[in-house]
Amino acid sequence: MTDDISPQNQARILSEALPHMQRYDEETIVIKYGGHAMGEEGLARQFARDIVLLEQTAINPVVVHGGGPQIASMLKRLGIKSEFAQGLRITDAATIEIVEMVLAGSINKQIVGYINEAGGKAVGLCGKDGNMVLAEKATRTMIDPDSNIEKIVDLGFVGEPTKVDLTLLNQLIGYELIPVLAPLAASTTSETFNVNADTFAGAVAGALKAKRLLLLTDVPGVLDKSKKLIPDLSVKDARRLIADGTISGGMIPKVETCIYALDQGVEGVVIIDGKTPHAVLLELFTNHGIGTLIHK
Repeated sequence: MTDDISPQNQARILSEALPHMQRYDEETIVIKYGGHAMGEEGLARQFARDIVLLEQTAINPVVVHGGGPQIASMLKRLGIKSEFAQGLRITDAATIEIVEMVLAGSINKQIVGYINEAGGKAVGLCGKDGNMVLAEKATRTMIDPDSNIEKIVDLGFVGEPTKVDLTLLNQLIGYELIPVLAPLAASTTSETFNVNADTFAGAVAGALKAKRLLLLTDVPGVLDKSKKLIPDLSVKDARRLIADGTISGGMIPKVETCIYALDQGVEGVVIIDGKTPHAVLLELFTNHGIGTLIHK
């Protein structure tokens, strides 16, 4: 609490943050907000205040949020069973309606409300608005455990981004407005697709040529084989760690999203623990940050 810090120390902290604020002055920062931090009201309100602080210091934040646990909870309440394949929710016609209701509705507007309450001017959107993000049906292959034959898995209304149109975002960024984006996209034939939030954030950050993409997760970052945080990784190092099994499981698609975003023009991508209080500020405004920075 600031009440426990002397006025002199408060001034010193602000002064030490100055060079970091200057580094990101007028730059765009895309923040993928997800995990358990979204479900805890105190952390959610704190996150909203930190996003407003970024905007007040002449940084352009763009928030992309997930909502897996909230979707699962609503599906359970409605008695709709959900299956997964390679970490992606198989989304049928009944499920996509619930996904859209939860992501573009309740979650999106709650985050908007918290940011506005903290003094910001948030605008809640999804990829369908203004044809911001177009997607096509995602496909995945997996080995059938019975036949040991590779087969294609039908994920239903799960999509992969194919195009990002910045027309709408360019009307908001830099005008004291904070876009809050739900990871839904339309196809060229007007179908609605559920897009993985990390993938969606990577596509948006790449199109914006963002200075940073921050992926707020439930883990501290990329860990080595002794479970210690790796603070800094080149793309070459990241690919080597995937190949030797150090990076495994659900961290592989996150790191692949980081590499994709870097290829699209993002300067640096950071995987950080969203449950850490003020995670975004600690990463951007301190000398060492708190997560794993992946860069070219």
